[in-house]
Amino acid sequence: MLSPRQLLQRTPIKVFRFADPTTRERSRCLPVPLNRHCAIVPRHRRKNTEDQPDAESREGGVGVGAHRMRPLRQLHRIEYARRTTILQLQPQSKLMSTFPESTELVVIGGGLAGSEAAWQAAERGVRVALCEMRPHQQTPAHRTGKFGELVCSNSLGSLLADRASGLLQEELRRLGSLVLDVAQSAKVSAGGALAVDREAFSAAITERLSSHPNIVIERREITGIPVDRPVVIATGPLTSSDLASSIQAFTGEKHLYFYDALAPIVEAGSIDLSIAFRGSRYGVGEQDDGDYINCPFTRSEYYAFVDAIVQAETITLRQFELEDPQFFERCVPVEVLARRGIDTLSFGPMRPVGLEDPRTGRRPYAVVQLRQDNLAGTLYNLVGFQTNIKWGEQEQVMRMIPGLADAEFVRMGQMHRNTFLNSPMILEPTMQSRRRADLFFAGQITGVEGYVGNAGTGLLAGINAAKMRRGEDPVVLPPEMMLGAMCWYVTHAAAKGFQPMKANFGILPALPTRIHDKPGRNRAYAERALAAADAILFSLAAPVS
Repeated sequence: MLSPRQLLQRTPIKVFRFADPTTRERSRCLPVPLNRHCAIVPRHRRKNTEDQPDAESREGGVGVGAHRMRPLRQLHRIEYARRTTILQLQPQSKLMSTFPESTELVVIGGGLAGSEAAWQAAERGVRVALCEMRPHQQTPAHRTGKFGELVCSNSLGSLLADRASGLLQEELRRLGSLVLDVAQSAKVSAGGALAVDREAFSAAITERLSSHPNIVIERREITGIPVDRPVVIATGPLTSSDLASSIQAFTGEKHLYFYDALAPIVEAGSIDLSIAFRGSRYGVGEQDDGDYINCPFTRSEYYAFVDAIVQAETITLRQFELEDPQFFERCVPVEVLARRGIDTLSFGPMRPVGLEDPRTGRRPYAVVQLRQDNLAGTLYNLVGFQTNIKWGEQEQVMRMIPGLADAEFVRMGQMHRNTFLNSPMILEPTMQSRRRADLFFAGQITGVEGYVGNAGTGLLAGINAAKMRRGEDPVVLPPEMMLGAMCWYVTHAAAKGFQPMKANFGILPALPTRIHDKPGRNRAYAERALAAADAILFSLAAPVS
């Protein structure tokens, strides 16, 4: 067996630093053979060392005197002084970043959360490197390299402050959200909801970020968590495999998956308006003739349609999908709903309540609503019709919808994998990692669901990263705020079986006086939440330069 000196003389070496993320101190440098990504495990730290064979025959490692070499991929924890320290398991090139010395914060991910985090930090004087791997490396769901690209619906939810999503929007407006400011300029008619032209929306966010003097855009994949400066990870549900492995190694947690499906989009001019009709539920909308195009079904048409959906062939699940075939309820594919019962769709996305067919003067048996998808009004998406049906059969089934027999489908529905952390085990309500104070997570990867919720967590992460840079304490939002309640929920829910959460009044603290009237109760929640937001505005405000 070679001695340690002989081994190091004959083998190219690379130095790894084992970081203690609790104290952010590095241990001494250990020389490691470059041709094997290994870590030295002292003999007295191993169990059953007397009965174990040499490393050469056991793991393919190299015996080194009183140490054994073990592959880094199989080494997750090592104890120092009765304390478990999570090792950064990437080669040094992945750990030590290649950002300019002037960079004070790295934001990874250019979605809604990452864009908001970068903007908030930059507005507070922090020099930010915003990293996005698109367009050089695309995800299964994105189509462009623009920041803030919306891949599912183009709606940010209700505008009404007595609705959970409307309250959350109003909170973010008062906190100076980039996403809400841009959404207002790119909005399209959608009744009482805030919907945007997705192309104009992402283009405007990209322009705002690119022109900010404190933001540098890095168009490349980040494959490991940088350790030499503060970081916000906002890579969303489609985090690249290398970075996902780095996150998993850091957290020690197995990934959790859920599945998100995209709805089809059709050209407005190809919809048969002699069958379909314009209108909004209960006549509530911005346009006189209604904000939605409605495709009405008779009873027989509905049952034939549901039967076709149930019989349609879906895309074969891949291995990671077979391992956890659960669906987050907010984006259940339409075929899964149809299989739950023949009338499920008529009480769900195809419910006809509040609508009247002007040709018959009666409410349809069921209806498919199409919502405007761009400012020009040339594209419409099928509301609630996310699907995993194979594209050939999908088009045949969708053409059974009254008014869409000759429709031009711009995009068919599809399903993709989403990934989120077990946040109650990992995060503080400040969006900081419990194991490393200068590492933040934001967006859908935290388990917060919904466009505005994702932007909100990015806003909080960006503000708190800037506060840390100035030596100030991070802010915990009051749980009376909708954003504060969401951040509190995802960081304090039961870790076992943790699932994502969207904005809803059920996660807010109870009112001091019980109000039985639901609209009145919601208004009381909203008034209290906005008062709490106003009270904390000063501590969150960007300093005046």
